[in-house]
Amino acid sequence: MANHTEGPTIGIDLGTTYSLNDQGNRTTPSYVAFTLMQRLVGDATKNQVARNPTNSVFDAKRWIGRRFSDPLVQSDINLWPFKVIEGPSDKPMIVKCFAAEEISSMVLKKMREMAEANLGTTVKNVVVADAGGIACLNVLSIINEPTAAALAYDLEKSGCIVKKNVLIVDVGGGTVDVSLLTIEKGVFEAKAVAGDTHLGGEDFDNRMLKHFVEIFKRQHKVDISGDSRALRRLRTACENAKRILSSAIETTIEVDCLYNGIDFFSTINCAKFAELNMDLFRKCIEPVEKCLADAKIDKSCIHDVVLTGGSSRIPKVQQLLQDFFDGKELCKSINPDEAVAYGAAVQTAILTRRGNEKIQDIILFDVTPLSLGIGTNGQASEEFLVYEGERANSCDNNLLGKFRIPVTPAPRGVAKVIACFDLDIDGILNVSAEEKTTGVKRKITITNDKRRLSKNRIERMVQDAKIYKADDDYHMKKVKAKLGLEDYAYKMKNAVNDENICARLSRTVRKEIKNAVEQAIEWLDGLQLVDSEEHADKLETPQSICDAIIERIYR
Repeated sequence: MANHTEGPTIGIDLGTTYSLNDQGNRTTPSYVAFTLMQRLVGDATKNQVARNPTNSVFDAKRWIGRRFSDPLVQSDINLWPFKVIEGPSDKPMIVKCFAAEEISSMVLKKMREMAEANLGTTVKNVVVADAGGIACLNVLSIINEPTAAALAYDLEKSGCIVKKNVLIVDVGGGTVDVSLLTIEKGVFEAKAVAGDTHLGGEDFDNRMLKHFVEIFKRQHKVDISGDSRALRRLRTACENAKRILSSAIETTIEVDCLYNGIDFFSTINCAKFAELNMDLFRKCIEPVEKCLADAKIDKSCIHDVVLTGGSSRIPKVQQLLQDFFDGKELCKSINPDEAVAYGAAVQTAILTRRGNEKIQDIILFDVTPLSLGIGTNGQASEEFLVYEGERANSCDNNLLGKFRIPVTPAPRGVAKVIACFDLDIDGILNVSAEEKTTGVKRKITITNDKRRLSKNRIERMVQDAKIYKADDDYHMKKVKAKLGLEDYAYKMKNAVNDENICARLSRTVRKEIKNAVEQAIEWLDGLQLVDSEEHADKLETPQSICDAIIERIYR
């Protein structure tokens, strides 16, 4: 548990398109603009974006942890009016060569300033995701957005006395996040999390924007796709139309003097908006399916489906979710814009022990978004490496740290070291290991600021695991084949050294087995991974010799 902190602590929802702190009374656009005289953040930026589109940055959070060469980044570049270039280590760099984390930190600073103006005092401590260190803030905890919304849901319901399985679906401006939690008497146990870091309201706006660009082209025989100012004004109109269609059947798109003095007028209804985005709306359901599958819980066992995030207001998204849960009524009682910031504020109260008795009774058990594991540099190695990730090959995962522990020599394949992972409420990972023969123990502590991945990097690694699944399966097939040959060879080597077995074998037979086994081991030691068929061929020779002899011994 975190120590007491000086001064007030706030919760911040750092959103892709809009952000909110628990001390504010409205959402703030996650926009940053650069003019000749100053830097603008928030509402001031969005008010001037049509006049200054090439220096107004939005959607920055979507690129945190992504490479410039990422196909998703390259696809987005075609839609952004501002310039993005390739920086060091294939990092996307934005207007005036800022990294995505730096742009997000500017938004965080703005949220802090708004909270300070409201509180009348300095704010240093926050519960937030991403970029807090750059913003000169003391980040007490990084909390999953749907988990934060679950805290708000529980307080809104005055606490769940009866055990409930609650699914939180957060459809925001740039991401879809899903968490499944079991809540009972103030105990929150996260069962699974899932999401898509490149799907949300901005994508729905882009589809509408493309649609109206084509309509303008048909009406006036002019292509405005290369005019950043015209596109920015039309995008703003599309964003407003999307919001209106959450509560109305039809709305209009009107932009005066959109291009070369030409006024633009058109209409769009809910049905057409749904048609333009149906494939994206259906993709919003995929993280829900994955979350339930990971938790091994059937959808019929979900008591409440809670919606949060501005794009969760879209009627078709709600209908698809309701259809997925066989007509179950969705929970819309919490404010989708404020729920995450409110939940983050609850987390700050828990961490700083400043909340009332009801809040202090809350216990949160979260899940790790990536698998954790231990690797070594060899069978007899004393150095153990701690990884997180979903890839089959350790080098494709994220190295968190390493420690050394003396290992007692033992036959190959006989486990002697037991590892234990302990992740606390502050996101601090403690990894301990014990050598069972000697009882020697070692421990390593890995904090959030030491090699831990950002949420977007985590999501990218999960996506990479899906993309490269066939390659990983092929790699694992080779690994298993090699391990199978190693296991057999060393078992036979140990067997011929056993006195009871040796007594039943002639010298010639023992020599024949040893030669076959040593050739296999020598072959294994002299190469990297090869096709599993080659291992099978090499296994055939010692197996044909040894199995026949062993069968005669025990007949």
